[in-house]
Amino acid sequence: MLYPSIDNLLTKIDSKYSLVSVAAKRARYMQENKGSEVLHSYESHKFVGKALEEIYADELVMKKKNMNETYSDEV
Repeated sequence: MLYPSIDNLLTKIDSKYSLVSVAAKRARYMQENKGSEVLHSYESHKFVGKALEEIYADELVMKKKNMNETYSDEV
């Protein structure tokens, strides 16, 4: 069984699409910036798995978008 499970992750972030988006963005960041891990230990050795573990541990949360604001990754 995978850790953390999708059911547990969906209690942290409201949709699968948002969950994948946040995890992928964090995984890319960790890959580009070695040593940027925030947890003491991870069960996963892959960046996406580590990002999902951070979400489950409430170390990584999704920012609610202000509709009047444009983010740097939307340009």
